[in-house]
Amino acid sequence: MPEEKKKKKRTVGDVIRTLILIVALGVFCYSGYQLFGIYTEYKKGDDEYDALEDEYVIAPDEKEVDIQEVEGEPVMKNPIDFDGLLSMNKDIIGWLKVEALDISYPMTQGEDNDYYLHNTFQDTPNIAGCIFLDYENKKDFSDRNSIIYGHNMRNGSMFGTLKKFREEGVFEKSPYFWIYTPEKIYKYEIFACHEVGYTSKTYQLTFEDDDDFMAYIKEAFDNSVVQSDASVSTEDQVVTLSTCTGNETTRFIVQGKKIETYKAVK
Repeated sequence: MPEEKKKKKRTVGDVIRTLILIVALGVFCYSGYQLFGIYTEYKKGDDEYDALEDEYVIAPDEKEVDIQEVEGEPVMKNPIDFDGLLSMNKDIIGWLKVEALDISYPMTQGEDNDYYLHNTFQDTPNIAGCIFLDYENKKDFSDRNSIIYGHNMRNGSMFGTLKKFREEGVFEKSPYFWIYTPEKIYKYEIFACHEVGYTSKTYQLTFEDDDDFMAYIKEAFDNSVVQSDASVSTEDQVVTLSTCTGNETTRFIVQGKKIETYKAVK
C-alpha cells in the first residue's frame, strides 16, 4: 500500500512538470513569433526607405558640388527627385539628412501628429512610421521652432541613432544637418542635444516675445550634452529633432539653427 501511494505521488509530480514544460514551451514559441513579427516589420520599413533613397537621392558626396550665386542668391542643385516622391505621396515636404549619423529620410507633414507615427512614407502600416514635421508648423520652416519627430527604432533606423550625440566624437564628426525641400535647401548648425520631459517647454512652437525665445535658447544650451560654439539670436530659426527614449516621460532632442539657405534648382 505505501508503495502504491509513493508511485501515485510521482505520477502527479510528473504531470505537473510536464504541464509546466508545455506552458514554458508555449511562451517561448509565442515570444519567438512576436520577435519574428517585429523583425519582419523592421525589415519592411528598412527596405522601403533604402529603395526610396536609392531611386530618388543622388550620391551623398555630390550634394554640394554645384553651388553658384545667381542675382545675389546662393543656388544649389537639388539632390532629391521631389517630382517622383510627390507622385507617391502628396504629404512630402522635404528630405532630412543628419551628417554625423547617416540619417537620410523623406519627411512628411500630416493633418495630425498621429498618422505618420504608424504609417510609412508609402502609406503602409508599420511600426517604423515616417519622419514628420509637427502638423502645426509651417512647411517652409520659417517658425521660430519647427519640430520634426521620428521613432527611436531598436535597429538604429529612423531616429534610432540620435542618442549617439551623447557619445564622444560624434558631434565633432559633423555638427550639421540638412533639410532639402522642392524650393529651398537649408543647412543647420547643431547647438544643443539633451533629454527633456515630453511635456516640457521644448515643444512650444511660438513665443511671447524675444525674451521668452532667448530664455528658451539659454535653457537648451544649459542642458546640452554637447559643447557648441554656435550662438543663437532673436533672428534665428530653430529646428528640433525629437525621438523617444524608452522612458514614457522623456524624449531625446537635437536642436539646430538655420545658417544657410539655398535656392534649389533641378
